[in-house]
Amino acid sequence: MRGMRSLRGSSKAVSIFRPARLSSLRSIFTGCRAVMLPRFGGPEVLELRENVPVPNLNPNEIRAGYGRSVFQPHLPIIIGRDVSGEVAAVGNSVKSFKVGQEVFGALHPTALRGTYTDYGVLSEEELTEKPASVSHVEASAIPFAALTSWRALKSNARILEGQRVLVFGGGGAVGFAAIQIAVASGCHVTASCVGQTRERILAAGAEQAVDYTTEDIEMVVKGKFDAVLDTIGRPETERIGINFLRKGGNYMTLQGEAASLTDRYGFVVGLPLATSFLAKKKIQYQYSHGVDYWWTYMRADPEGLAEIKRLVGAGKLKIPVEKTFPITEVVAAHEAKEKKEIPGKVVLEL
Repeated sequence: MRGMRSLRGSSKAVSIFRPARLSSLRSIFTGCRAVMLPRFGGPEVLELRENVPVPNLNPNEIRAGYGRSVFQPHLPIIIGRDVSGEVAAVGNSVKSFKVGQEVFGALHPTALRGTYTDYGVLSEEELTEKPASVSHVEASAIPFAALTSWRALKSNARILEGQRVLVFGGGGAVGFAAIQIAVASGCHVTASCVGQTRERILAAGAEQAVDYTTEDIEMVVKGKFDAVLDTIGRPETERIGINFLRKGGNYMTLQGEAASLTDRYGFVVGLPLATSFLAKKKIQYQYSHGVDYWWTYMRADPEGLAEIKRLVGAGKLKIPVEKTFPITEVVAAHEAKEKKEIPGKVVLEL
């Protein structure tokens, strides 16, 4: 599949296949370009390589762990998560797609072979048909962020029409997607942001946008909320978010401790520690405030992706793309994002 990728994953060509079709795929696609991460470091370590072999693993069979503790043994790996493009090949068991069809989607955060490549490999549940109303550049910026927001609001909090939702970091991709998903669900949305994103957040349907650089959110926001999505994840935003919830509400943070603890101590020690830490937090806030506490993360969700496609097609969900780069300038693109020279989404084109 040929298409685009955001800096979570940018434009690319993608193949959808099952192991049974490996031999025929390898005869069609013998190699491709791919952005490799040979070692951990800054953007300068990224390498665009030629003739990277087409893989022989099913995407569902290469999921394991998260972060340095998992990826280190597998280096070099291909990075990238989002994708929008054209199907180049399918496996015998694939029923939902055909060669030449335009699709978009995202890989799980722990996928070992990413989307910064001419030919990516995704399973059926990780893709959906791209609405004709948006370009591949526009579509490639959406799925990972939107699926992360969808999981928080729909799977964890199970938001309903008429409820109040507070989003910390409404100007970022996940926060902005969350605002639009909540508004489309009939919720009343308040978001924190920086000044330059305020008008965009209000235009997306939020009823209140608070510039946290100039305003005290605890002073200007009134009432209680049914759900709080914290994309910032600092102790202060956690404290404020928990206190804003009514009993029975849900606090979701993207900054859980699972990745850092497993990276620090390994899976054998780190994962049980993370599980224990999360359980302690859940008990603490259930006892002190009567609210549920969640670490939220993106995962493949065919139902969610189908709804995201519907919202995108209806013009109710979009994530602005600030700039595009050719894949040959991947280092410059990542450096610009790391230095915060480009505030919005960046897309890589192949």
